[in-house]
Parts: sequence; structure tokens; C-alpha cells
Amino acid sequence: MVMAPHTEQLASEQMVTIGRVGAAYGVKGWVRIHAFTSELATIFSYDPWYINDQGEWRAVTVIDGRPHGDGLVAHVEGCDDRDAARLLTGADIAITREQLPELAEGEFYFADLEGLTVKTITGQTLGTVDYILDTGANEIFVVKGDKERLVPYVQDQVVKNIDIAAGVITVDWDPDF
Repeated sequence: MVMAPHTEQLASEQMVTIGRVGAAYGVKGWVRIHAFTSELATIFSYDPWYINDQGEWRAVTVIDGRPHGDGLVAHVEGCDDRDAARLLTGADIAITREQLPELAEGEFYFADLEGLTVKTITGQTLGTVDYILDTGANEIFVVKGDKERLVPYVQDQVVKNIDIAAGVITVDWDPDF
């Protein structure tokens, strides 16, 4: 994979995934971008991006990026032809936690919820948040425990409390679902 020469030894815990590289776009090294940011184009405000290349995070510079149809396309430094772009397909795009804006008291990033224990309001443990799925209508906690559960993130109705310090999310959810 041809990339910018800057490589860092970064632990996955330091990284926050903000997107994924899609298919090659055109013949000059551009790629489609699947952004996980709340506003798609916000992904272009972060510099550098880190691309996961066979388990190692590599810093890359986005030379140009823009909306295209209902998605995004970008040209990454060092990726100058379709073959190089194909090598990036499926790679995660991340930033370091330090690149994220500061949050107000009581706010959190969804990345902070992954790994938290999910309990019902009666105290039954359902498992831990493996990842968060965005359905467009609302986010879904994918909870892995004795079985996989899909718990909708609907504040106050389903999600009653999030205590990041204690590592617990309390939900009003039937354990049989």
C-alpha cells in the first residue's frame, strides 16, 4: 500500500473510528468514503486521518475531499492511481482521541460506550456493548452476552442511565428480546 511515510505505534484504544474507505472512485487514486460522523463532511475537518493497514495505524493527509451524490469522495496523499485506491478499500479511518473536540459535562462520544456493561432496570446483566449500529432512525446498541441483543438507543424511553465512570448503561428492556 502506498501511503504517506509517517507511521506511529498507536494502541487501538487511543483511536476513534470515524469512517471507512469504500471502493476506488475514478482512475486518479480517489476513494469513496463512508463517514460515521454525525455530519458527513465533518470527517474532512480532521487532520491527519489514520488508516488501519494490516493492524498498524498509518497517518495520512487528505489532499482533497468533497461530497459526491449522497456520499463522499477523497484523494489521499500517496494514493495516485486506481490500483493504490483499491488497496485502501475496506480500511478503517480513525483519529486519535486527542483530536476530538472537548465535550460539555455529561456529554459523551458513542465510542465511549463500547465495552460498557448493559443492565436492565431490575439489575439483570444483558452483556456489554460490542458496537453501535446507526440505522438512520436511531442508533442500536449491539450487546453481546449470553446471546446477542439489539437494544435501541432511545434516551429516557429505553436507555434510562449512562454512567461511564461506573461502566454501566441501565436500560428498560426485556431480557428475552
